[in-house]
Amino acid sequence: MNYFLKYRYSLLKVILIFTMLGFVVSCNSKKQNKNNNTDLIIERHNDLQRIKDTGILKAVVDYNSTNYFVYRGKPMGFKYEMLQELAKELGVKIEISVLNSLSETFDGLKSGRFDLVAKNLTITKERSKLIDFTVPIYQTKQVLVQRAKHDSDTCFISSTLELANKKIYVQKNSSYFNRLQNLSEEIGSRIEIVEDTIFGVEQLVAQVAKGKIDYAVCDENIANLNKTYYPNLDVSLAISFNQNIAWAVRKGSGEWKNYIDNWISNFKKSKKYKILYHKYFVSSRIAGRMDSNFHSISGGKISKFDDTVKKVSAQYGWDWRLISAIIYNESRFKPDAGSWAGACGLMQIMPSTAKRFGVEDCREPKQNIKAGIFLMNWLNKQFMEAIPDSTERVKFVLASYNIGMGHVKDAQRLADKYGKNRLIWTDNVDFFLLNKSSEKYYKDPVCRFGYCRGEEAYNYVSRVLSNYNHYLNVIPK
Repeated sequence: MNYFLKYRYSLLKVILIFTMLGFVVSCNSKKQNKNNNTDLIIERHNDLQRIKDTGILKAVVDYNSTNYFVYRGKPMGFKYEMLQELAKELGVKIEISVLNSLSETFDGLKSGRFDLVAKNLTITKERSKLIDFTVPIYQTKQVLVQRAKHDSDTCFISSTLELANKKIYVQKNSSYFNRLQNLSEEIGSRIEIVEDTIFGVEQLVAQVAKGKIDYAVCDENIANLNKTYYPNLDVSLAISFNQNIAWAVRKGSGEWKNYIDNWISNFKKSKKYKILYHKYFVSSRIAGRMDSNFHSISGGKISKFDDTVKKVSAQYGWDWRLISAIIYNESRFKPDAGSWAGACGLMQIMPSTAKRFGVEDCREPKQNIKAGIFLMNWLNKQFMEAIPDSTERVKFVLASYNIGMGHVKDAQRLADKYGKNRLIWTDNVDFFLLNKSSEKYYKDPVCRFGYCRGEEAYNYVSRVLSNYNHYLNVIPK
């Protein structure tokens, strides 16, 4: 009997111990989860501070003829220039991505890939569950895009009642889909709505103009703008009332949203905003831009030297878009450009440098490009062993192309001396090149090449890589 009592007592002790352990673990787990959730909330509310600390604002835009495009080698667009002004106000650099998919856009915002969605987003209740909208940037209404009555081989629609049984294309996950669904209920007839997963809004408009599809839906201001490119379009039928168009931030990013809201409200009152709106939505020059071969949407070319740049770049192992970014910064694609120091041509090559690489006439565009690429190759070779990462190495090559390898090597030696990484450009070697005009640095015993205005090369690297990234966004390889 005593044996069974002892056994039961021991069993109760074991059960009690495991119960207490489970309670402690559960409490710790809940506490940990609570802490994790709190950390997540804090992190989201500190988006503004994080952007300032990192010095980078990551924004996603639509690639179209109003928001963001490249014209004659230069990035342009209504939203692009607004973002530049915002970045200037914040004191940070802008990193722009292009996505037509709205679901990917919202996922990217949620995951932290983007800090800001700078697209034409219609404010809706459903979307407000996923994202936080900024204050409206402007208002517009949705319109039906179709070919003009005299130019149409299909049924011309003059009333929303006539939408019954028509096939209408919209961008996937857009507010246009919901509006057409509501219209279908209102008119009591089925509307065949096709959600396109490939094309953006303006591409669908172009498909209508070219007769590949019959109907699409678009915001009125975008539709009126596209009508200047495609006179055979009719965009007179409104299918909604005026709606608010806004940007978006991550859900719960209160401080960041407040900052953006205040900035937008103030910027909309500024003269700069009025000038930008006129430039991209009203100006008579809009059609001329779109007719150009050097518009990334209509013509797809960066410059008239694209074919030559592509051929020579491929021959010597460079992405032609990077070489084009260098040419844009060196000469704005002017083959007769020259400098006070004697550099000439598209890539601003010194005649002595051209001869060193066996190029006789550095004013002739193809030979000039060859000389520039030969110099890039030589510089790349000097850094290749020490900096195996090609993405990092190209920054050192570009700086050397602009100011000379000696000064870049000096900046590396200074980085060594002051405890920075000589193999990393950003916030390491670039700091010492930027400040090499300071006596403290250029008179340092580790410097062999003395004084230089490093600010020019510092900005040069940033400008070339910025343009290159814009070309990567919109110009096919």
